[in-house]
Amino acid sequence: MNTFLVILLVAAMIATVVALVRGVVNFMRNADAEVRGTGPSEASIRSNKLMQARIFFQAIAILIVVLILFAAGHNG
Repeated sequence: MNTFLVILLVAAMIATVVALVRGVVNFMRNADAEVRGTGPSEASIRSNKLMQARIFFQAIAILIVVLILFAAGHNG
């Protein structure tokens, strides 16, 4: 069970980093256009969705850590 949770934790951490990097790259690529724009563009909406995904994956990772600590407390 602990091995499964550790694998899930690593997967959630990787997903968090991927969402973060994609969001930052998307932001950097479109930041210049955003300064000149008049309202939210498609790129800014996509960047917002990527940052929301990052927060979701971080929450999953935190929950998995709590489960691992809870399981470790009951085993020891």
